[in-house]
Amino acid sequence: MRLTKSLTALATLILAMMFSLVLTGPAHAAGPSYVALGDSYSAGNGAGNYDSASGNCHRSFSAYPYLWKNAHSPSSFADTACSGAVTTDVTNSQLGPLNSGTGLVSLTIGGNDAGFSDVMTTCVTGSDSDCVNRVNQAESYVQNTLPGRLDATYNAIRSKAPNAKVVVLGYPHMYYMPDDWYCLGMSTTKHQKIDEAADVLDNMIAARAQAHGFAFGDVRPTFNSHELCSGDGWLHSLVISPSWESYHPTATGHASGYYPVLNANS
Repeated sequence: MRLTKSLTALATLILAMMFSLVLTGPAHAAGPSYVALGDSYSAGNGAGNYDSASGNCHRSFSAYPYLWKNAHSPSSFADTACSGAVTTDVTNSQLGPLNSGTGLVSLTIGGNDAGFSDVMTTCVTGSDSDCVNRVNQAESYVQNTLPGRLDATYNAIRSKAPNAKVVVLGYPHMYYMPDDWYCLGMSTTKHQKIDEAADVLDNMIAARAQAHGFAFGDVRPTFNSHELCSGDGWLHSLVISPSWESYHPTATGHASGYYPVLNANS
């Protein structure tokens, strides 16, 4: 009698455990602690779906850091990326969430240091020679001054997050070449010069990231054939309101251009 009761109790316990597994499913381990840093390309200017609490940083819930967070369920997540940020902004005001337990860090940075906004304004409003001269100035800055600024930022990140995988993402070409007849506005000369600047910037960022043992995520291939003038662009052209969305990736640009590159390198 006692044996029968014991077996019945054991069978009931086993069945309860089985039902619990069926109802709840297998446990999934949380992903690494993740911190997103950087400028407007990280924050998600242009992607819509903005976090009102982020103020003038214009962080978007449709930006690639949130897409990675939603897909991988990290054990913790912080996004300090901000519109207009330069390298010193990352170092001075964005590194608070980093610590020895941080497993993944992502960022885009360097475009604002090189004067991205002013380059685009000059090329949109000025002559071909104005655009070429301004881009040449930006390229000189990238080659001579930006490396030291990137090194200081990357050193600060590694110091605060010694165990993290750091993925530095680049910038896409802005224009599809060759231009199509319906691509109105700036000249082919300007389009080519702006894309040249993106190559100079990306190549320098890649070199300094790799020198620090960081992964470089090149988004030029994923944006290929989806630049402005492609007929299937993942970037905004000039936006009147809000103007800060101009020349930034759309939500599709983040989902199909940036997120796959971060995912592949993380």
